[in-house]
Amino acid sequence: MANTFVAVAYDDRYTAEEVRLRLLRMQKEYLIDLEDAVVAVVDEKGGVKLHQITNLTAVGAVTGSFWGLLIGMLFMNPLLGLAVGAGSGALSGALTDVGINDDFMKKLASELKPGSSVLFVLVKQFTPDKVLAELEGTGGRVLRTSLSHDDEIKLQAALDATKAKTEIPTAPNLEKPA
Repeated sequence: MANTFVAVAYDDRYTAEEVRLRLLRMQKEYLIDLEDAVVAVVDEKGGVKLHQITNLTAVGAVTGSFWGLLIGMLFMNPLLGLAVGAGSGALSGALTDVGINDDFMKKLASELKPGSSVLFVLVKQFTPDKVLAELEGTGGRVLRTSLSHDDEIKLQAALDATKAKTEIPTAPNLEKPA
């Protein structure tokens, strides 16, 4: 099964992060399996800052440190091995682009107005009805997607929906007519 890609724009800089947190919570509940979820924020000058789920440089440094220390111990110089491993791991982590292409995200986000944000999501699999129900009323505008046309319409409708369910219906007038 191919991954599903969705990019949703928001008029403020915070909603994309809030929706990403919802998706991460749904992932813990096994309703969605995320490959990648990145928030791009357009600052007041039009610059774009990407907020990745994981810091690949830090992960690379930790992994490299472990392997460098292990190899250094074999050659009787664990500190040198640790330093070389951390440096090479950090470099490889910084050069690695996993998931959605960073240049693509920056280019698409740069077309939006300052102060806005975009949520880029790459999904392995998901439970459509439950995910759409959770995203209902969060707002946003679908920019790009690999969904079918019908599924894209359903997603946009869920984003646009108001939380009418939470409103308390008024009681009908039970008085007898005179």
